Amino acid sequence: MNFNETNITDLHNQLVNGEVSATELTKESFKQIKNTEDDVQAFLTLNEEAALKQAAALDQSGIQDDQILAGIPFATKDMISTKGLRTTAASKILKDFKPIYNATVIENLNHAGSINVGKTNLDEFAMGSSTENSGFKPTKNPWDLTRVPGGSSGGSAAAVAAGDVLAALGTDTGGSIRQPASFNGIVGMKPTYGRVSRWGVIAFASSFDQVGWLTKNVKDNALLMEAISGVDHHDMTSANRPVPHWAANLDQASVKGLKIAVPEEYVSDAIDEDVREVVQAALKHYESLGATIDTVSLPHTKYGVSAYYILASSEASSNLQRYDGIRYGFRADDVKNLEDVYVRTRTEGFGEEVKRRIMLGTFSLSAGFYDAYFNKAAKVRRLIADDFNKVFEDYDVIMGATDASTAFPFGDKITDPTKMYMNDVLTIPVNMAGLPAMSLPAGFSKKDGMPVGLQIIGKPFDEQTIYDAAYAFEQTTDFHKKNAKLGGQD
Repeated sequence: MNFNETNITDLHNQLVNGEVSATELTKESFKQIKNTEDDVQAFLTLNEEAALKQAAALDQSGIQDDQILAGIPFATKDMISTKGLRTTAASKILKDFKPIYNATVIENLNHAGSINVGKTNLDEFAMGSSTENSGFKPTKNPWDLTRVPGGSSGGSAAAVAAGDVLAALGTDTGGSIRQPASFNGIVGMKPTYGRVSRWGVIAFASSFDQVGWLTKNVKDNALLMEAISGVDHHDMTSANRPVPHWAANLDQASVKGLKIAVPEEYVSDAIDEDVREVVQAALKHYESLGATIDTVSLPHTKYGVSAYYILASSEASSNLQRYDGIRYGFRADDVKNLEDVYVRTRTEGFGEEVKRRIMLGTFSLSAGFYDAYFNKAAKVRRLIADDFNKVFEDYDVIMGATDASTAFPFGDKITDPTKMYMNDVLTIPVNMAGLPAMSLPAGFSKKDGMPVGLQIIGKPFDEQTIYDAAYAFEQTTDFHKKNAKLGGQD
């Protein structure tokens, strides 16, 4: 079975009717992982024994009509705690860490009967846009093994694109679900901040981080998002809002009369011409479906990257102080005193990008520079949110390119941090404002044949309109049906 050629609804029907078993699906997932892993390197840890045991139990008890996700294999970004299963954040400082509890999203999926087949690679502590910053290995893009899969959820995106699983959990702090979704030709959804619990998710920047899904199609994404959304008493930032049946409502999806705003900053000359062409063609398709489109401006977008890296790095410097060699994780050997434990553990355990951001954040929070940097960046964050609010007074969604380019070759940006940071210029403002947003497969570059993503941004807690708009596009195009060929192989 090829997971690229099916979906959750069809598999669920086959499971209920006894045409396939949960054990068979799980074994098929591990078979596909083993077939692709040497090339793609998407996984850090597999969960084979526990997954097959869970699948066998499901087969024994039987899967009912209302258990839509039972027996469905998925993968988990290794930024999310899994009880008894190695959780590293792709960092050597946590290389042997096994949590004693599950993240809330994992508990929700366990309750639904979904089967976690393993933990996927990422940029260390989710700090990066290419998965080249992993403390263990780089993940490769299944469409072209010489190119990056994006990041930081590059392992999750590559696992879905390679057909290892139907879906994978990711986290999005500044675009870390949407950008790799764009690079891999799949659907990536970042929900509204607070829609999904962050409890048990290893913190990078707590006021930005959000869990979401990478999937092959829109309906699967909506089904899975329903399962992990909702208020959680463990997480004070989770929103006490009802969770709509997004997937069920897709049958009535229509974009006729939908008001779409296209920021000039999202289709400017700073975007590669081949990407702009795909995005413009997608917008014209929406017009043919009955939507109306106007050009608008989000004037403070240009300050987003600078403000984000001050704020997110400041939060990171605070969150990562817990990795001190005392409580858990890696500890340096042959230390002389307590200070030596702290300094050498962090020096040896953290990678260069993590240390760079800790230093930047610590500087921004220091007594002499707090007002000059952190405080001003916080004000810019408010201005960016105000820009979105103003546009949403007159429009239903905002659309534009997810990324300024297609997936770039390994080594192209890793030596220039500023160049790499600019890769998130179109995704970061969404996190600054806490809005929901999706990257949807919109076509392919004429220049290099790589996938291009269309970003759809919605109002707070209006994921339904995003799903509706994406589903209408998906059902009238075939971009989501085209699959990666690993190294030229089917």
